[in-house]
Amino acid sequence: MRAKETNSTWKKIRKLFNNIHLWLGIGAGLILFVVCLTGTIYTFSSEIQEALNPERYEIVIQPNAERLAAETITQRVEQALPEGKVTALRIPADEAWSYEVSVKKEGERRGTTYLVDPYTAEIKGTTQGAGSEFFMMVFRLHRWLLLDTEVGRPIVGVATLIFVFIILTGLVIWFPQRLKSWKQGLRIKFSGSWKRTNHDLHNALGFYSSFLLLIMALTGLQWSFEWYRTGLYNVLGVERNRPDEEFSIKAEDSESTLLVADFLRIANEQLPYEGDYRISFSDEPQKPIVVTKYQTGFFAPSAGDVVKLNPYTAEVLKLEVFSEKPWNERVARSIKALHMGTFYGTFSKIIYFIACLIATSLPVTGTIIWINKLRKKAKRKPSQRKAQLV
Repeated sequence: MRAKETNSTWKKIRKLFNNIHLWLGIGAGLILFVVCLTGTIYTFSSEIQEALNPERYEIVIQPNAERLAAETITQRVEQALPEGKVTALRIPADEAWSYEVSVKKEGERRGTTYLVDPYTAEIKGTTQGAGSEFFMMVFRLHRWLLLDTEVGRPIVGVATLIFVFIILTGLVIWFPQRLKSWKQGLRIKFSGSWKRTNHDLHNALGFYSSFLLLIMALTGLQWSFEWYRTGLYNVLGVERNRPDEEFSIKAEDSESTLLVADFLRIANEQLPYEGDYRISFSDEPQKPIVVTKYQTGFFAPSAGDVVKLNPYTAEVLKLEVFSEKPWNERVARSIKALHMGTFYGTFSKIIYFIACLIATSLPVTGTIIWINKLRKKAKRKPSQRKAQLV
């Protein structure tokens, strides 16, 4: 008797969650389809743009050629762009790849990143090449639905909140009434009817991708709502806008004789692995030289390790190794990477691409399931009326 009551209760709970899942999906399905589709397209945007602009990124190395000193490159870039000031330089481990030189004009917020031949200091163009306009449109569609940010951002945010509840209710619906039947929810049968295959695609693929989709949704919400962003950092116990650290840096000489190569050598001693470097410069004499090193490779994490150096003596002021930071700080620094799937290099991006592709299909397969149920109910009604007449 108790088993029957338990089954009856579970059926009621499952039906409730099924209705919530259904109507939330109908309400936000179209927006979620657009957001997931654009997210899928944007996953490999940087790689696609590099492939479309090989002449800007790839370097043909001449025999016996050597890369120029970083000072020579920055000086020539500033000579070519007299209104700008070099603020950062990215040096790739791959010697057949362009340097990235960040230049900011007075009054600019972000500046422009130029691609420079490290052997000739020739400016080959900016990172905004072929395909950049298309991917910017995809980005705006993903974030704001091509609407004004004040309108589009909350619409996408509400749809993302709904998506979280859709995923959670979907997991409840997926959970089988009998534990022995759990394997059925993981299989996709292609041998039966197309309706059954469509149901399995929605059910099984939705379950497989649910964990990653939850991460994407919960991290993506911080760009839609200020209250969510503040709450997220409070939960993590991390200060959002930390004041700049103050170091007791004394200008021992009016002009430092140290070169970028000296700073890179010290940074390499602290972080002895192969990787890309990004060195940031500051006009303020009391600010340190910041060298960030990134690992390279298929499984390379996106977060870099940071070395802050005295600009006059190259003394190590602070070493920040990402893997040694507390868990909450690592999560806080990885929110963008967790949302975009870059936290473990190309490997995690491939996984995210597949998950986004599945997410794009879910509103479609879910709508087909709903339509099939409506048709099934419509067929039942005439037969029920005939039975009553008889």
